Amino acid sequence: MEHLSNNLLVLAPILVPLMGAIFTLIILDYNRAQRYSAVIVTFITLALSVRLLYENVMIAVNEPDHLAVHIYRLGGWMPPYGIVLVADLLSSLLVVMATLVVFSGAIYIVSCKDKAIERKPFVPLFLLMGTGLNGAFLTGDFFTLFIFVELMVMTSVVLTAISDDPLGLEAAIKYLLMSAMGTLFLLIGIAAIYASFGTLNMADVAMLLETGERPLLATASAVMMASAFLLKSAVVPFHFWQPDFHTTAPTPISAMLSSVVVKVGIYGIIRIVTLLFTQEAAQINTILIILGLIGIFFGSFSALRTYHIKRLLAYSTLGQVGFILVGIGWGSHVAFVGALVYAFNHALIKASLLQLSGVVMSYTKTKTGVLEQLTGVGKVLGFTPVLYLMGGLALSGIPPMNGFISKVALVRGGIDTEQWVTLGLVVGGGILTLLYMTRTYVRVFQSRRNSESVEMKVPLEGDSVIAPAMLLAIALIIGLNADMLINVVELTVGQMLEPTQSINADLGALIP
Repeated sequence: MEHLSNNLLVLAPILVPLMGAIFTLIILDYNRAQRYSAVIVTFITLALSVRLLYENVMIAVNEPDHLAVHIYRLGGWMPPYGIVLVADLLSSLLVVMATLVVFSGAIYIVSCKDKAIERKPFVPLFLLMGTGLNGAFLTGDFFTLFIFVELMVMTSVVLTAISDDPLGLEAAIKYLLMSAMGTLFLLIGIAAIYASFGTLNMADVAMLLETGERPLLATASAVMMASAFLLKSAVVPFHFWQPDFHTTAPTPISAMLSSVVVKVGIYGIIRIVTLLFTQEAAQINTILIILGLIGIFFGSFSALRTYHIKRLLAYSTLGQVGFILVGIGWGSHVAFVGALVYAFNHALIKASLLQLSGVVMSYTKTKTGVLEQLTGVGKVLGFTPVLYLMGGLALSGIPPMNGFISKVALVRGGIDTEQWVTLGLVVGGGILTLLYMTRTYVRVFQSRRNSESVEMKVPLEGDSVIAPAMLLAIALIIGLNADMLINVVELTVGQMLEPTQSINADLGALIP
């Protein structure tokens, strides 16, 4: 199994942005050089991540008897000792999702007019945030997962604290306190696992749990870790930090927070129900469905009632995460396909919409996001209304955008499990998405400006739409070529739901 040997492609999504962060620290006094360096670094990371996913897919298609997984053992230590990085189909798919959004964020940074971008540590911290994000998806042991998650959290806190928004510091402190609670949950869960099994390697723990052994602290560790992941993914009622934090962060950061950072928690939940606590999955899935439905309607109704264009999208994320949780909770192969397709597409759509919101705000003198003051502002912004309409249609699940594929895939999961009541509620929640996106589009891009509308910059200039246009172009391509994504996700779910493969290969590869 040569493909299981130390493969530098697994290390690359972590090492490249880390080295980029170090390089941009060296050139602190050259802000423009920092920005362009970030674009180059994130593009290289994206290219290597796509290559990693491609190799895994080719193994799954052409060598079905082999395990579609690549690993990298740091220091050469054999599992379960030492640190091992593991790229199975799920990890490599999510890394591509994350690096694509981070690359778009780097492109947005180049033309961003926020003063926060000009601060010397901004670009290095941005790249370190991407490092933590990729590391969380690729690690094969619990403690290293904790390290990468905390790297991601601390960099995002600092980047929000230095935001141009005067409420950024307050939001960062709120998140820091809430995140400390999640960190405590995660550490207690890790400690309970180590006390119970004497190992932190995920595959090793999964192998022991598969025997049916349940030491005293095993169930407690599941509860603690699930609580931590629910908080990280802003699942209602663990969401209190999210609207303020995502609203006040600089636009490139809020686009990452609402689209891919919350997916780390989703990733952790998937690993709990498909790899670790599979025997308790039925009970966990019931809880996920309940929390998902609450999140769909709480997030959607809050988005309908909120006053701020970025805050609306932050509340929308609560609802969109709810859709994903319901798909995971249904638990069947078809439902998991729907959940993963939804998660991937949502990342592209939400990042583009938040970037477009930042573009609209950048054309105003006060950079306000208050919807009342943005009435009619978008009418004079060239191609921006068309892009926002495309993003709104995608989020609402209207063809030909990729959001339509997400909704169809999720509905197929509900039909497959015959969860008719839950499915009806999910469809109803989708209609709410269309309502709040239509309301926002009409107000900002179609209405006449009124006496309360904000004053525009003269001459008219703002952030570039290149980054969101790129994401929406990819979203449209996926919408028109649905098989391209669905086939990869089908392979991914097939690997996820095979317990033997999950234990022997997916996370830790206890194979010489």
